[in-house]
Amino acid sequence: MSSNQVRTGGCQCGAVRYRIVGEPFILVICHCTQCQRQSGSAFGMSLIVRNEQLEVTGKLKTFARPSELGQEVVCAFCPECGTRIHHRPKKAPDTTNVKAGTLDDTTCLEPQLQVWTRDKQPWVSLACPIPDVATQPQ
Repeated sequence: MSSNQVRTGGCQCGAVRYRIVGEPFILVICHCTQCQRQSGSAFGMSLIVRNEQLEVTGKLKTFARPSELGQEVVCAFCPECGTRIHHRPKKAPDTTNVKAGTLDDTTCLEPQLQVWTRDKQPWVSLACPIPDVATQPQ
């Protein structure tokens, strides 16, 4: 994809919309217990972008929670339908982790890394050829 690539997405009710301009850093599958809780599933997926690549329209509500390593993560969601749009880890203040499932077109998604695999659900197989890390990559 080119640096002019534009991806769009939003919440379930349509009150929040966003655009990502340019190529993301990476798409990560996270098996941590916080992502399991947030997604209501076995893992979450985050498309990591530079803050300036993300343009959001509509109001977001935020809350802060500790990461698995105890560092603050600021989470943003639609106050109308509750859809998580993104989160920003304090340890990486120049990046935003967009929840990949909120993209309008998810067919282009190809995860490149799996993290926190020590917390994965026992029925999840890591047999795919994506590199994995037991906790948080350094």
